[in-house]
Amino acid sequence: MKTSVNGRDSFILTRRGVLKAGLGLGATGLLMPVAAPRVWAKTYPSMGTYPAGVEGKSVFAAGLFPLTGPYAAMGHDEQRGFELVVEHLNNGSKVTEAVPSLKKGGGVLGKKVEFGVGDTQTEPNPAVQAASRFISDNKAMVMTSSVSSAVAVALDELAQRKKVISMAATTASNATTGKNCERFGFRLMADNYMLSHALAPVLTKHLGRNLKAAYLVPNYTFGTSLFSSLKAAFGKYGWTVATEQLAPLGTTDFSSYLLNIANSGADVMFNETAGADEITSTKQAIQFDIMKKMKYVIPLFSGFAGKELGPELLEGNYGTEPWYWSMEDKYPLAKSFVADFEKKFNYKPRFPAANVYNSMIMWADAVERAGTFYPPEVIKALESEHKVDTIAGQVWFRAEDHQGVTPVPVLQGNSKSEMKGSEDFFKIVEIVPGEALLEPLAEVGCHMPSLTAV
Repeated sequence: MKTSVNGRDSFILTRRGVLKAGLGLGATGLLMPVAAPRVWAKTYPSMGTYPAGVEGKSVFAAGLFPLTGPYAAMGHDEQRGFELVVEHLNNGSKVTEAVPSLKKGGGVLGKKVEFGVGDTQTEPNPAVQAASRFISDNKAMVMTSSVSSAVAVALDELAQRKKVISMAATTASNATTGKNCERFGFRLMADNYMLSHALAPVLTKHLGRNLKAAYLVPNYTFGTSLFSSLKAAFGKYGWTVATEQLAPLGTTDFSSYLLNIANSGADVMFNETAGADEITSTKQAIQFDIMKKMKYVIPLFSGFAGKELGPELLEGNYGTEPWYWSMEDKYPLAKSFVADFEKKFNYKPRFPAANVYNSMIMWADAVERAGTFYPPEVIKALESEHKVDTIAGQVWFRAEDHQGVTPVPVLQGNSKSEMKGSEDFFKIVEIVPGEALLEPLAEVGCHMPSLTAV
């Protein structure tokens, strides 16, 4: 499988020279000797890729994204967010300047961040193979992923075995930080429980109580987890299930599922599919007059749903995203991030890019606060529930399960006349604080391994 290192297709990383950030300059303007003491190696024992991964003048970060398959559009968005955050960590930005530990760039703990990207193909096995290569060949100190929850769980399990920190960026399955939680794995994105409990009171307020809902469910961990969460969240308001239609990931013809939904007598349809499946199934839903027969809800809008479906299909429809670019109206750092991203990539960032960007900012801040790359100390810093100012406001990780505490915007599709620009597809109905949405720990199912557990 092809991987890419610092934007170039390659299997071998050549570490670059020291970043001349002015550290150690004296009155004469001379730099410190290059052979600085290896403080980390002397202070802590070996673990995972430590200290090998920090002995040079740079550290390596691995990005594992679906660059092919049904989630490819979101995977490429993740890759761009990854490239931008590495650039910002190395060179500084308004976002890093707002985080006291990161200041104005210069890498992380004075080491330049190098990176590589691997294609997960939206499958666990290729993802693990690519990550394993980055760990063995490049001594990766951190990895971020994924879009597919099954991939995220597999990479977190690898992280636990290899003792390398995994910052899962785009995964909504409750199991990622629930029954599959790992000490070396962290997930900043709101999970299905949080997304559902943000959506339920808003939809009930606008659509009413005691409605019948039909569900189109992708038949893997993300879809079944979201179905369970939605059913429980809306059940509190008297909503019942008219039908649950399970469709394999990558389905191209949803006719049989949509026909059953059209004939179910439901008041509302929840389309839980994502990526290309979400676009395909929504376009096919028109053939069965579903949007005329019932309200249409996409609980998790894919990053490019607005562009692919347009206001004609999205107008008035509700859903959520873990982050939306117009949050820049509330969070100043989001405005800076959107501007930098748009300047570099010529479009407004979607939530996968934002998730990766924020996850890496959280990792870098934890390393700086720990004063070392040694994984146990970085994990302790991440578990301290320290709040960091980010492009989604103040966010942090709950110590007990490593679930990110981050706000959830509830969205509604704009009509064509309401759009203020070519990418203004949604209005934010409400931004629900993350701390109000966390699943109670007694129900999470996380049994956190120790730092040394295999």
